[in-house]
Amino acid sequence: MSAGVRLLQGYLWVPRDLAFDPRDHLPGEAELEGVRVHLLLDPVEPPFAFFDDGTPSASQAFYQFTALVVTDADPEALRPLVAALRDWLAPRLEATPPGVGWLLLEDLRGV
Repeated sequence: MSAGVRLLQGYLWVPRDLAFDPRDHLPGEAELEGVRVHLLLDPVEPPFAFFDDGTPSASQAFYQFTALVVTDADPEALRPLVAALRDWLAPRLEATPPGVGWLLLEDLRGV
């Protein structure tokens, strides 16, 4: 029976004074290694009060990022797909305007 499995989970943040919406920049899905990966970006409240440098997180618009697949595969067998997804995301994230940040971590848990 197929089930949803997270590949990556994390956050993107954008300075509130920057006219940039990452949902317009990243597609809702990607086809990698013959697998459809769903990419979800949902606005959320900042998950912490300050960045390490003391900047208030309220100065940023935050988005929760989730990459998931629907599969019968064991989550541990999806590590190569995570690597392919990271390679696919890297140039897209690097092409965002200055000030846009992200933290994406491997998750490999069922949804």
